[in-house]
Amino acid sequence: MLDICWLSVILAGSAVYLLTQFIRFIFADADLTLLWAARFGNSAESKLRGKVVWITGASSGIGEELSYQLAALGARLVLSARRENELERVKHICIERFSLKDEDILVLPLDLLDRGSHQEKTAAVLKHFGDIDVLINNGGRTQRSLCTEADVDVYQALMELNYLGTVSVTKQVLPHMIRRGSGIIATISSVAGFVGVPLATGYAGSKHAVQGFFNSLRTELADYPNITISTICPGPVISSIVQNSFTEELGKPVATAGDQTHKMSTERCVHLTLVGLANCVKEMWIAEQPFLLFCYLWQYTPTLAWYLTNVLGKKRVQNFKAGLDADSAYFSKPKVKTT
Repeated sequence: MLDICWLSVILAGSAVYLLTQFIRFIFADADLTLLWAARFGNSAESKLRGKVVWITGASSGIGEELSYQLAALGARLVLSARRENELERVKHICIERFSLKDEDILVLPLDLLDRGSHQEKTAAVLKHFGDIDVLINNGGRTQRSLCTEADVDVYQALMELNYLGTVSVTKQVLPHMIRRGSGIIATISSVAGFVGVPLATGYAGSKHAVQGFFNSLRTELADYPNITISTICPGPVISSIVQNSFTEELGKPVATAGDQTHKMSTERCVHLTLVGLANCVKEMWIAEQPFLLFCYLWQYTPTLAWYLTNVLGKKRVQNFKAGLDADSAYFSKPKVKTT
């Protein structure tokens, strides 16, 4: 009888534990490894304060928010993008809000497509700061167009920018980190880096290439355990990336970006990213539901993932054609936007 009672207690306890974890997962906005690090791991401030961090795509969106949160932590910054005036704006805000001096922030205009300039840009960073502790490859663009309607030139542009531009900057910084034996190379990839995403065949292809490159590079650096290669895979996040999307033709702007307020906040995404870097997390999934669930399904049950992707993928295309944000209203009938 006593054994039966203990068994009942164990089963009840297990059921409560599983139910608790299930409820936590429903409200989770990142993979379990990253959430564990956020609760029990190193703080971002303890690991990133005073570090030299080079951010590409720093003029808006996730890159801009990275600049602010790293400035708040006391990191020294290299801000890069094509728009120098926007970089100066970000620098001014960092100095105004946080305890950084002018010399703690280097504005370094950078065009990822101009690969011939990347060696010179890297040398400029090293001349100014002497070191590069962290490189955050954030620059890039997404896509909103159907494959059947998109020019091949759009696919080439996405690969040149998102993949080859990122690889080029990385190859310039990596030898410096190998010589010193430490550093972090972090790349903002996407959930689209390992799942299928309708309306973004070119973007997903470029991010799959990024994932493959850095997964392979990580194994090549096995003899350098203090060099961390980290890929960050956000789901939908509030930023200007949709407004700047490639469409079916080069130079053709997005007709309407739609409402973005239903997406994860940029602040939360960046906070989790920095926690992951402080704890040397190799790959991070940062997404609210149902996108986080999709990450796990694609990883562990791809057959089910394919089925659900086909179902919700149709909804994504419907949203797009109705003039809505592609990631909105998955579970309700979209209303055509009127002007």
